[in-house]
Amino acid sequence: MIGPKPGIEPKPGTGQKPGLIPWPPVIYAAAILISVVLGLYIPLPWIGDLLGDILFAAGWVALFAVAVLWFTAIRTMIRARTTLNPNAVPDHLVTTGPFGVSRNPMYLANTLLLIGVAFVSGIAWFFLLAFVAAFVTQKVAIEGEEKILAAKFGKKYRDYAKRVRRWI
Repeated sequence: MIGPKPGIEPKPGTGQKPGLIPWPPVIYAAAILISVVLGLYIPLPWIGDLLGDILFAAGWVALFAVAVLWFTAIRTMIRARTTLNPNAVPDHLVTTGPFGVSRNPMYLANTLLLIGVAFVSGIAWFFLLAFVAAFVTQKVAIEGEEKILAAKFGKKYRDYAKRVRRWI
């Protein structure tokens, strides 16, 4: 029998299977690796003195926010009994908890992680690549996920998308 692998649902309205590579974690891991390598070999200037101390403290606040976002988003998705896999077709539309503030709290947390690490470490490449990773994630993952959600949940998703911003 030829067809999708068991447990992999086609994307609604497309006849395509979801991708096999979970792109968002790969994109952010690549951004971290590239930031470290560039920071070692091509360091960029960083703000020092008082502003540097403020950014250092802000970095720790950002990292705390990352942990809160990850924890609450995962807990909300588990309670809704929907998949955590970014490539799977979700069973339920989650609109509560952090999803009531951002349609993509996990990707927001990943971006905030890079920004927080930039502020704590002083490696400016993390800050720059946070925005590159967010842009690539939006193009490679989010826009496709939105089409799947709109196809599966229709008006309910479109109303949610009008009410809640993609990022923040």
